[in-house]
Amino acid sequence: MVEVRANKSWHSSWFHLLLLLLAAAASSCHGEKKQVLPLRELQLGDIKTSEKCLPQRSRRVNGATILEMKHQSYCSWSTKSREDRAWKLLALDNARVSSLQFQINDAAMSYGTEKPSSSPPAAGAQIPLNSGAKLQTMNYIVTIELGGKQMTVMVDTGSDLTWVQCKPCRSCYTQEDPLFDPAASPSYQPIPCNSSMCDSLQMATGVSGACGADQPSCNYALSYRDGSYTNGVLARDRIDLAAVPVRGFVFGCGESNQGMFGGTSGLMGLGRSPLSLVSQTIPQFGGVFSYCLPTREFDSSGSLILGNDYSVYKNSTPVVYTRMITDPQQASFYFLNLTGISIGGTALRSSTQFNTKVLIDSGTVITRLVPSVYKTLRDEFLRHFSGYPPAPGYSILDTCFDLAGYKEVDIPTIRFTFDGDAEVDVDVNGVLYFAKPDASQVCLAFASLSYEEEIGIIGNYQQKNLRVVYDTVGSKLGFAEETCGYS
Repeated sequence: MVEVRANKSWHSSWFHLLLLLLAAAASSCHGEKKQVLPLRELQLGDIKTSEKCLPQRSRRVNGATILEMKHQSYCSWSTKSREDRAWKLLALDNARVSSLQFQINDAAMSYGTEKPSSSPPAAGAQIPLNSGAKLQTMNYIVTIELGGKQMTVMVDTGSDLTWVQCKPCRSCYTQEDPLFDPAASPSYQPIPCNSSMCDSLQMATGVSGACGADQPSCNYALSYRDGSYTNGVLARDRIDLAAVPVRGFVFGCGESNQGMFGGTSGLMGLGRSPLSLVSQTIPQFGGVFSYCLPTREFDSSGSLILGNDYSVYKNSTPVVYTRMITDPQQASFYFLNLTGISIGGTALRSSTQFNTKVLIDSGTVITRLVPSVYKTLRDEFLRHFSGYPPAPGYSILDTCFDLAGYKEVDIPTIRFTFDGDAEVDVDVNGVLYFAKPDASQVCLAFASLSYEEEIGIIGNYQQKNLRVVYDTVGSKLGFAEETCGYS
């Protein structure tokens, strides 16, 4: 009897031990999700750049056109303090967000939609994508050929009209490439007034084409809320994208241009209107483009791929798709339906229900959320990222830390969920913004909008190491993890 009781006791102890092991395993599987950020490997020194911005590379692979993409900082003309530049870039970013909110609100009002008074006014091509901070913004740059001449332009999914500075230039900012000379291009043709292309300016820029008795060509005027502008003639010419010719491409030949465009020749509009490069190249690229943004400002590249040949992607996870929201009031923008956010595996609960429309934008740096959602995200992040010394807020960023004494930190994984259960993890490099190079002021790279009625924006800082696929014909947008580069 004693032996039997001992045997039962042993089995009981083993059973309880097994339960404890299973519970521990379950806890580990469902525990907090984190990523390691190695602070010492970021090399956050002052900016040292070459005196000249070299043209970005491009190539054709398996029917895709691939353009090398760099950050605009790559083309800076001097050595600058990272701290001074970081503050200026966030101020410019705030101006862009204000401009986007104004455009969205203005479009809604133009279509008679009431806004609350609290609101403020087939084949493919791959192009190298570079970061654009050197040229005083956080946009990205690529090189194209226009009329046989190389032009370095900013890439912007929030704009439609592609434009470059042209001779004769009455008032132009300083650029690194020679000005485009229409007289030197045999394929250049101005767009006449009273044409369908001239009429399409209204959708692309918000301003109708201007025509006069002494001016038979269609004139455009495009202004940005930060005071930047471009005015000139709407024209046609041949562009080449990694040796893929696009004849009769409609663009703006800017004769009066000012603003924070740095040393670029102009801008490539990747919006959704008929005048955008995406719409004009549907015969060549099927209305599909994608990008993988450079992770660093000065020593890395990404790529802009034109076309629907997915075999050239280097993604490490499958592409997950969500539908684009079509809004006739803001037809040029790329809107998505954000259905949830989680921090470290914990789903956020907000007074504002999810299933909310957000804008995904390549030109905005820091992701913006409506106040109630941002507060919930910030509080949950602080619950997971605790024990680190606080630091003062920085510009638009109100949650900062002093990480100067750490070699690495564990960052809770931030996950966006979009319509159709498309889950996207923010890369570890896109969670914290380094205001100071010694990591003594490192901030949560999210910011609050001013009003609940404004539209949230997914910025490019949170799109690092992601292949973001825009299928305008299929009206869907995809995400996949990818270590961004051009090689």
